[in-house]
Amino acid sequence: MNPKINPTRILILVLCLYHFGSLSAQPRLHQFNPLPKQWDEAMPLGNGMIGSLVWEKNKIVRFALDRADLWDSRPMKGLHRKEFSYQWIVEQRLNNNYKPVQEYFDHPYDREPAPTKIPGAALEFKFTKDLILADAKLNLDEATSEIRWKNGTRLTSFVHAVKPVGWFKFENLPDNFDIELIPPSYQAAVKISGDPVGGDDLGRLGYEQGSVSKKNNSITYHQKGWGDFSYEVIVTWKKVNANTVEGIWTIRSNPDVFKSNLDLKALQLMLNTGFDQNRKSHLEWWSQFWAKSDLKVPDPTLQHQWEMEQYKFGSTARQNAPPISLQAIWSADNGRIPPWKGDFHHDLNTQLSYWPSYSGNHLDEAMAYLDHFETNKENYKRYTKQFFRKEGIAVPGVTTLDGTEMGGWIQYSLSPTVSAWISQHYYLQWRYSMDRAFLKNKAYPWIKSTAQFLEQISVLDSETGKRKLVISSSPEINDNDISAWFTKTTNYDLSLMQFNFKTAAELAQELNLTEEASHWKKIYEQLPDLAISKNKELMVAPDYPYAESHRHFSNTMAIHPLGLIKWEDSDESKNIIRSSIKLLDSVGPKMWCGYSYAWLGNLKARAKDGEGAAKALSIFSTAFCSTNSFHLNGDQTKSGYSDFVYRPFTLEGNFAFAAGLQEMLIQSHAGFLEIFPAIPADWSTVSFNTMRAEGAFLVSAKKENGKVESLNIHSEKGGSLKVKSPFGKFDQKISGKVKIIQSGNGFILLDFEPKSSIALTAI
Repeated sequence: MNPKINPTRILILVLCLYHFGSLSAQPRLHQFNPLPKQWDEAMPLGNGMIGSLVWEKNKIVRFALDRADLWDSRPMKGLHRKEFSYQWIVEQRLNNNYKPVQEYFDHPYDREPAPTKIPGAALEFKFTKDLILADAKLNLDEATSEIRWKNGTRLTSFVHAVKPVGWFKFENLPDNFDIELIPPSYQAAVKISGDPVGGDDLGRLGYEQGSVSKKNNSITYHQKGWGDFSYEVIVTWKKVNANTVEGIWTIRSNPDVFKSNLDLKALQLMLNTGFDQNRKSHLEWWSQFWAKSDLKVPDPTLQHQWEMEQYKFGSTARQNAPPISLQAIWSADNGRIPPWKGDFHHDLNTQLSYWPSYSGNHLDEAMAYLDHFETNKENYKRYTKQFFRKEGIAVPGVTTLDGTEMGGWIQYSLSPTVSAWISQHYYLQWRYSMDRAFLKNKAYPWIKSTAQFLEQISVLDSETGKRKLVISSSPEINDNDISAWFTKTTNYDLSLMQFNFKTAAELAQELNLTEEASHWKKIYEQLPDLAISKNKELMVAPDYPYAESHRHFSNTMAIHPLGLIKWEDSDESKNIIRSSIKLLDSVGPKMWCGYSYAWLGNLKARAKDGEGAAKALSIFSTAFCSTNSFHLNGDQTKSGYSDFVYRPFTLEGNFAFAAGLQEMLIQSHAGFLEIFPAIPADWSTVSFNTMRAEGAFLVSAKKENGKVESLNIHSEKGGSLKVKSPFGKFDQKISGKVKIIQSGNGFILLDFEPKSSIALTAI
């Protein structure tokens, strides 16, 4: 099945993409003609803490303003009752009495409007006369939007890369011009209720409408939320000359947990230094971001989509800010609560959002994810004791800003293995950075605490002697039905437990904690093998094959992302991987979402199937994304790629796409470095620059006319690296100290001193 291409969308992509080859110096641009007329098609700007969506509403230019920590954090009504106990749920499941469980713990998420992410406000810019659009574009290199009208008026805007402010500048303005701040409709009539996918009307939150105070050149909007929470949106501007206006805005949050508040006086001082002066440091940050890594592939659709994903990642991932939630700093601007409350879903969504950060060489941005778990450790320990009655760390699958559980389908929102999937991100941060302080102080303590919990929550089967969970699940097989709890451990739960115990043993040994390493190895060896069918397909659980289309490929976790079964291991492993992916394809995409195709691209890249990976990623890009590249979950072309044709916006599919393309170009998970492991046969010219490999190696490579011409490797921390040779014979140029210990059998073994490099070129 070849993906059906939307001609209009592809024309936009081709016109604005960063052309491969001779035009590579051209800026990365995304055109918006006409101006978007829906919020989820808007031009996105952000810095991880605050964000804006630039679009047109009722023929008026509108900035939807947002801040990551705007949250209604009221406790989920009725959740923390006396039955809030894992053991109680086990008893109901085993006694076939599941209706009370659904009523107490599933239904509140659907029925209650909060806890939830909430929007900020909107700015609208009004002209007396209608202006005719000439051009609208998003400059990805500069993280700047620009709108030009045919009369010469121009609007330039950006959210500053490192300061909690947004800027706008109007040039060649007509005589009459006004700025208005539009509050969210917290007092509007409630027409939509109990719709977690589409979002309830904001009026359900029960807030009194906030106050707006407008002076000559400033507007302040104050809004009280739930409990002691409140926020303010402040905008101020100045007339530079008769036809030029510069303005600045921010959002203040009370309490200011992330220390990002500015007041009107601070804004005015910043405004006086000018738009152009403040833009210099903004551009400097983005220049450094884009310099971290780059790639060039001959497919214009995949190339441009990857650039958009990199841009969105740079706009949403920052330290000293919350991690990427479902929509991050781009909450719905439609008078409603964001889809799925804009919360933190740890049964897939947050994890996929950080997949591209490791090989993409953005470890600093990835630390925002782990910082979130470090900050909320005590809250997770409270939850672990309260719900599971165990020690160690378990993380709820669906949480608020501070990590508090929200309920929902509890097989996943209260799953016991969530923290083990998070453990993988601690492990990846260690493997790609080789930061021993991080290993000692954060990675191993987290993985150990999760292992302690998993050891306590699991039991030894009296018949088999193997360790198991009394009840187990696989996101989101059988939804929230009683049958979603399996009495045999699913491959999803089992692969996460295998990974966590195996990694705990590895890292304990790395830290010379011999007794602890032996203990975790012993527990790991008590786990059973994964459930595999007679046709060598990974099953959902023992006696439960993957037989119905499903959006979450949870049965394949051992292949990707966990890498417990590697293509490189053996013919048996190849057979399992090949058969499991073939099964996904044969059962079909009836119930897939957009992120399913992005995940499939990663799986096929691990199986060295370049054509299959490119096809899956192409379908994601052309069928499941808005014109601004936002992942809309459903098939927007209605071409049969999914029965889901709705459009709730979430980000995880976008970032999983970026990871998939990177997997096609560089892999290092199997104990050696391999470049271009999964590219289509007709990609004769392809390259990447300073991508990151496990072991803290930065790698650049170039293939032209079907032949690998160069491979450059820089070692940050030193150590040995095994490289699958892409050459026959080669020359080398060394900077620092690098030894070629062995070259043969298709591999090159290199030994680096810290901060040494080697450049290999084909002869």
